[in-house]
Amino acid sequence: MTGLLATKPRPLDVPALAAEALWQELALTPKPGLVDRLNNGSHRDMDHALFVRSIMAITPWFSRFAELGNTHADKPAGEQLRLLRPMGMACEQAMYAATNGVNTHKGGIFALGLLCFAAGRVKNISAESLCCEVSNICHGLVSRELAERSGQATAGERQFRQYGLTGARGEAESGFATVRKALGQWNGHSLHGLLLRLMAINQDSNLVSRGGIEGLGYVQDYARELLADGWDGEALRRMDNALIERNLSPGGSADLLSVGWVLAAIK
Repeated sequence: MTGLLATKPRPLDVPALAAEALWQELALTPKPGLVDRLNNGSHRDMDHALFVRSIMAITPWFSRFAELGNTHADKPAGEQLRLLRPMGMACEQAMYAATNGVNTHKGGIFALGLLCFAAGRVKNISAESLCCEVSNICHGLVSRELAERSGQATAGERQFRQYGLTGARGEAESGFATVRKALGQWNGHSLHGLLLRLMAINQDSNLVSRGGIEGLGYVQDYARELLADGWDGEALRRMDNALIERNLSPGGSADLLSVGWVLAAIK
């Protein structure tokens, strides 16, 4: 798998790139702890065929996100999330209908949906302009939805209170800072290399949900060791087996891999 050397849509067609990014992420094999062409990773309720159905259900929505962004391009960025949420939830329902209720791409819908929506709003599309616009759209999101909420805490709120982890909301509010950092260290060839760089630095809430803060640290350390010592397909398969044995799945990094593919394609 050679990442950007693969055939891709027109560089500025962000909705088409978003869909292609999901196919690229799914095809990448081996993918430690994640669904790929070899196995189901640490997931008993998912397989490759389920992800195919999910991507096909999600794809039509990316152009709708962009069209919605274009329709409201003259409105302040801070007012946009309330306009985007209903469409995002409708896209999630399309995913659930295709997967019989299994959450295959909720994080991807959130991140890529924001990118497509931002693409509809900005005049000159670039990786920098999209990330800046997403950050503006999500300004204050962590404070509103994690820091200041009361009542029964969600998993994301508990992780924020215990460990200061901001999850997908924080990554979006930062303008995908983790993705941009990983891209800056990547040679632009192997998507495995980009995935490992993301796994090494991403504060992946999926890993914390499955293995606690220790599980997150285990995966980050493993990825850093491979990056430092060198890796090949066999090393990735060993990592895959280790994560499956521990029921760890870096799903957050998989979502960010798709974001990274889009940003690298249009940079």
